[in-house]
Amino acid sequence: MSLLTKSSFWTFHGGVHPECHKAMSTQRAIQTLPLPKQLIIPVQQHIGSPAELLVTVGDTVFKGQPIATMASQQLGATIHAPSSGTIEAIKKHNIPHPSALDGLCVVLRLDGDDDWGDYQPIAYADLDQYTNKQLLARIETAGLVGLGGAAFPSFVKLKNSSKKGIETLIINAAECEPYISCDDMLMRERADEIVKGLQVLLRLLQPTRCLIGIEDNKPEAIVAIKKATTPFDNVAVCAIPTLYPSGGEKQLIKILTNKEVPDGGIPFDIGMLCHNIATVYSLYNAVIKGEPLLSRVVTVTGDGVKQPQNIETLIGTPVSDLIKQAGGYTEKAQRLIMGGPMMGFTLPHDAIPVVKASNCFLIASVSALQQTKSPHALQAQMPCIRCGKCMVACPVNLLPQQLYWHTQAKDFEKVVAHHLSSCIECGCCDFVCPSHIPLVSYFRFAKSELRSQQLTLEKANISRERHEFQEFRRQREKEERAEKRLKHKAALQRKKASAKGKNPKADAIKAAMVRANAKKVARAAEAKANSVIKKNPQDEAKGES
Repeated sequence: MSLLTKSSFWTFHGGVHPECHKAMSTQRAIQTLPLPKQLIIPVQQHIGSPAELLVTVGDTVFKGQPIATMASQQLGATIHAPSSGTIEAIKKHNIPHPSALDGLCVVLRLDGDDDWGDYQPIAYADLDQYTNKQLLARIETAGLVGLGGAAFPSFVKLKNSSKKGIETLIINAAECEPYISCDDMLMRERADEIVKGLQVLLRLLQPTRCLIGIEDNKPEAIVAIKKATTPFDNVAVCAIPTLYPSGGEKQLIKILTNKEVPDGGIPFDIGMLCHNIATVYSLYNAVIKGEPLLSRVVTVTGDGVKQPQNIETLIGTPVSDLIKQAGGYTEKAQRLIMGGPMMGFTLPHDAIPVVKASNCFLIASVSALQQTKSPHALQAQMPCIRCGKCMVACPVNLLPQQLYWHTQAKDFEKVVAHHLSSCIECGCCDFVCPSHIPLVSYFRFAKSELRSQQLTLEKANISRERHEFQEFRRQREKEERAEKRLKHKAALQRKKASAKGKNPKADAIKAAMVRANAKKVARAAEAKANSVIKKNPQDEAKGES
């Protein structure tokens, strides 16, 4: 397919045009961070349940060795040792999360050897030699997750899609959030490797067509990917208009195909599958090179660091090491954000580790964030003037103003009725609000409250079911005890009657025998009397004379 440009696409409702600020981190090639002294590896870096530990404190591990894995039938991904060393501790530690809560982490002290040991990777030179089952097994073993931010286990996504087949494979390379440029640099420098990862997807899914969506503010990346995909007739590189949030899954599908994912549905429902471009690159590492997901490219940027750049770093590396690689802090460093200014969240400190879902660490001043109209700038909130700008900007056709009022009133039934669950928390409403109301923060609060209510309801239902079963069991035990008492009473009566000789059955037999003997005696007496009369007829005649 040829390069598709603006005239070939559709548009979605709303969207905004924030300042990109990407050029500051694309002036240098991707840098590789030297081995750190210590890695802090959370056991949950994916959607699903935490992985179960395979190591204990004091164990020596090799690079690529699984240190935590998922139980059978659970949703999740395996965690590997990113380098060789010794397990120094297994403890709670701050993890990258909006709640700033702690999570269970494996603290790995590196030995500096970066030794694979017995876990040597095995390359797949020719995909045609392997079955789909073998390819999927390698993806599962490698612990791959979506690297666009959601961190959904790739094996599950691909396994379900490969069974039923899809019509359109969409590769999300839009990277629409301001400041973030890791996907852009990955496409510029490693397009050939990305396309080899794409071949894995094409082999597994057998789609009719593949569309790679890249915003048109990344001309170097577009040229590189276009050149690398030239041999493929069913792959099209699509230079889409720059509009935030065109990188949203549903928004990108609308732009490229004019189809809409049903509310509450997924792309698979309309015969499509969407993968992030960095995930495709990780497929190359996992399947072609045989390496599990041990590292990723991360953007470190903002006016709060001296040398903004993109860095390939091991999973578990403390953010402080990345900032040191970027030249250290400047005097403008006031906010540390994981992600971009629109959808990212503030981190409490820089000792927090890189995880699989980390794509950017933004260190910025409040003034820079105010220029981007970021909610992280924490500008003074003013009353809502009901201008309706939030409604116009919302890419999913919600009514943010109404959601805001109902959330303030804690009327969560009306919040649900206004489809809060469809909110993608993109921040467009925050961006256009003239009153600087942190609308997304209110919506996150409402979602949290609804989850809490749902959890409370589920607990109440479980408690009610337990109470009902307990009452049923008590009634059943009561009836069983009553039945046992009746049986015991009858047995005592029979025993007592037997002890006194008053066995009803024996008495009946005895009475019948007495009656039979009496009848026998009576019949014998009668027969004897008749016999006497017959033997003396003369005596009877004398008496008459």
